[in-house]
Amino acid sequence: MPRTRLHIGCGPQILPGWTNVDNQTYPGVDHVLDVTLGLPFRDVEYVFAEHFIEHLSFDDAFNFMRECRRVLATDGTLRLTTPNLDWVMETHYRRESWASDVDAIDSCFRTNRAFRGWGHQFLYNCQSLEATLRLAGFGSIEGCTYGESRHEPLRGVERHETYPDAPSLPHILVLEASGHGAEAPRGVRAAIDEFHSAIDTI
Repeated sequence: MPRTRLHIGCGPQILPGWTNVDNQTYPGVDHVLDVTLGLPFRDVEYVFAEHFIEHLSFDDAFNFMRECRRVLATDGTLRLTTPNLDWVMETHYRRESWASDVDAIDSCFRTNRAFRGWGHQFLYNCQSLEATLRLAGFGSIEGCTYGESRHEPLRGVERHETYPDAPSLPHILVLEASGHGAEAPRGVRAAIDEFHSAIDTI
């Protein structure tokens, strides 16, 4: 019997052979769900979410990752792609390249667009995403190249448009998480608590 493969936040980009999940009724969507409320699945082989977690608050994204760990089989894998905060800062806010006030203003608006445009709520760099996955209960985290994977079913699944990478700095992060149990780097919880204390005052 085929094992379940979840494509979360699929939108209109339907993957044949996968269980396509979205919170809207696009043609081909198998389940219309708000995944921040939980995932009604079990013993899942793969979970794939492309350009999805940046549209969630940090807490909702963290809970989604924990829920993925819960529903994945022991040998299951979660694949996430999301904009790379390091690339955003490298390409959008380069003070040394400003030749005029207009350049500075343009950088300001372009950077804020990356953070707040298209419904974005929280952007990650590689270290913060890996730490969050470890806090969510994953034991093994592997960085991947766009479209490539050790797992054949996870190769070529991305459908999102691409932008030029900076030298040695990809514009998106592609991480695969599996296994159970590993500690996040020391200080991660303190950073999260400080973030919460600022957000909660708004």
